[in-house]
Amino acid sequence: MRYFTQRRARIEIIPMIDIMLFLLVFFVMFSLRMIPASGHVTKLPTSSSAAQIPTPKLLVELESSGSLFVEGKQITYAQLTGLLKQRDAEKTAVTLAGTESVSLQDVLHAIDAVKAGGATQISLAARKTTF
Repeated sequence: MRYFTQRRARIEIIPMIDIMLFLLVFFVMFSLRMIPASGHVTKLPTSSSAAQIPTPKLLVELESSGSLFVEGKQITYAQLTGLLKQRDAEKTAVTLAGTESVSLQDVLHAIDAVKAGGATQISLAARKTTF
């Protein structure tokens, strides 16, 4: 009579936990790639002719106070020039990203510092205007 006793069905939960953990790690890694490199929030100016550019090799953020941020660290214009001279500046694509309230003079100072460092590929970051 032992042969005809029914066994209760069991739901194996360990493989399901493995799959959920894998999905969690996947989505965390994917979302980390979407976070900007420096972590500073800049409200970019808008332009109707803004176009998508490749990821910059060096992102320089300008604030309305005149501060420069590169890779999350505040630097001066002279330090920016020195940083570019240490790198292979001719092959380094520099993108300047400033808030809407940055003065044109600060942008030109940053461009002069980048050119003094030897970089030739300079881009200005902007948001696409939506009418």
